[in-house]
Amino acid sequence: MSSLGGSLGGPLSRSPLVDQATGRLQERITAGQWPVGSRLPGEVALAKELGVGRSTVREALRALAGAGLVQSRQGAGVFVTADRPREDWPARLRRAELVHVYEVRTMVEVQAARLAAVRRDEADVAALERALTARREAGAADDAQFVDADIALHTAVVAAAHNPVLSDLFAEFVPVLRERLVELVGLLGLRDGDPGHGYAAHAELVEAVQRGDAEGAGRALEAELAATRARLTAE
Repeated sequence: MSSLGGSLGGPLSRSPLVDQATGRLQERITAGQWPVGSRLPGEVALAKELGVGRSTVREALRALAGAGLVQSRQGAGVFVTADRPREDWPARLRRAELVHVYEVRTMVEVQAARLAAVRRDEADVAALERALTARREAGAADDAQFVDADIALHTAVVAAAHNPVLSDLFAEFVPVLRERLVELVGLLGLRDGDPGHGYAAHAELVEAVQRGDAEGAGRALEAELAATRARLTAE
């Protein structure tokens, strides 16, 4: 069994113990006390050093594994696989360039639009009509309200695809899109002289979905998103 390589800082005494144990172990890994590839001490040794039960250590190790820091190998022990936690998807999106987010968004939404044209039902059609009307009316509102109405329409298209994985994936994009688009609308002057920027393209998209034209819906959405990507790369 490998040694602890120094004190873990004394017994833990405040709750939640699992979070504290996880943090203490992560600090040791990040500091290089247990290099990548090395085996961690066993549960009994870690529990003694931390002043907690083995079940708490087990939960802490599970949390570290979820962050990509360690991996359990049956019959061999728990090994360090990285010295930094894996970045979660929302954080990765926030750090990404908007043009890259748009490239992935296009792949997701264009396919969703095609599926929506095939799978939409009466409730979906009604939701799309309401969302299109709300987007048109938001032309008289400020940039934030306009962006909210635009995203709501795109969300309705994705929802009409009736694929929960697509819906969940698009939902991950929404917070980043909203924040960045509100800035972009003002920065690029997208609504200058055209408060309802892109209404015709969105109306074409909704009409294609309503009439069941999968290719038409895909083309309409791809063209609309491509126009924004072009503005981004031109800046």
